[in-house]
Amino acid sequence: MIPQTSPLASYLFHQPVIDEAIHRVLSGGRYILGQESEAFENEFARYIGVPYAVGVGNGTDALHLALRGLGIGQGDEVITVSHTAVATVAAVEMCGAKPVLVDIDHVSYTIDVALLEQARSPRSKAIVPVHLYGQPCNLEEIIRFARKYGLYLIEDCAQSHGALYQGRRTGAWGHAAAFSFYPTKNLGALGDGGAITTPDPSLAAKLRKLRQYGWDETRISQCPGWNSRLDELHAAVLRVKLARLEENNQRRTRIARMYHERLSRIPALTLPSPTAGTSHVYHQYVICFPDRGARDRCMHFLSQQGIQTAVHYPVPVHLMPAYAARLFPPRSLPVTEEVAGQILSLPMFPELKDEEVERVAKAIEAFFSQKG
Repeated sequence: MIPQTSPLASYLFHQPVIDEAIHRVLSGGRYILGQESEAFENEFARYIGVPYAVGVGNGTDALHLALRGLGIGQGDEVITVSHTAVATVAAVEMCGAKPVLVDIDHVSYTIDVALLEQARSPRSKAIVPVHLYGQPCNLEEIIRFARKYGLYLIEDCAQSHGALYQGRRTGAWGHAAAFSFYPTKNLGALGDGGAITTPDPSLAAKLRKLRQYGWDETRISQCPGWNSRLDELHAAVLRVKLARLEENNQRRTRIARMYHERLSRIPALTLPSPTAGTSHVYHQYVICFPDRGARDRCMHFLSQQGIQTAVHYPVPVHLMPAYAARLFPPRSLPVTEEVAGQILSLPMFPELKDEEVERVAKAIEAFFSQKG
């Protein structure tokens, strides 16, 4: 079986150094917010190109606390997308704010900047663009919109570790940015983990309080807070993997190029392609079929060939039972709804072998040959 993704392969590739890092933590006796967490925060901030990074328990908390830290709360509206992991919308709700969902464009599958004006209201306080699948959003237009109306910009970078927009990394453009280190991410821990990056020293200081009960240095709660801390073990593992992130992203790009060279021969498929001024880091390699039927048949065909695929994401957030007709007025997001029935994520992780990529491409070619 060729898996769609493989955190195990990542661990095995890095195993000697990860095991050494884990032993260092275990024998050090400090397991929460110690030297490893501090070192990782400094290294990650330097990598992204901002002064501050604050480690937290997971990517959802990263977005939630970033919003809280910027004062987003009850009665506020936050503009974002429905074509995303539900965590994006859940984090907005956790603040007591209302998500206002915008459609995506057909090319990048990220927020359609042409629709931002109609999404804004006097209650709009922030915008959360999602750099989906490793493809940066159109940040130039988003920043122009945010500045025009005095909105906070919080980047959702859960899938874009290392991606570039006009030469700067995602996570370095907004008032804050949220990262997830879920095991399948380009930079993944061996469990949950997250971080917030920011150029703002006062926000960084506030976030360090919010992640731990609102404590000051004497453990006196100066404001309401939460318990969301990056464990030392995960921080140590992330330091190991951060050192290889660029190499691993280059491998993802190589795999994407191999897919593209083979699958571009199939006219029915739409393949991912970086938009102008960006570098795509291919957290997922997502192809698009003419219709849901073709997608589902191909997915079944590949499964029979021992090839695992996935759909990111099969049901848009605004159509999920937990959200439909509760948070949002009846509306249609036509591109989001169309894309959800047509996309398919192929196997993508740095340890994927060239011959496995070839096998996936050949199987898709065989599917379309059979169909013909």
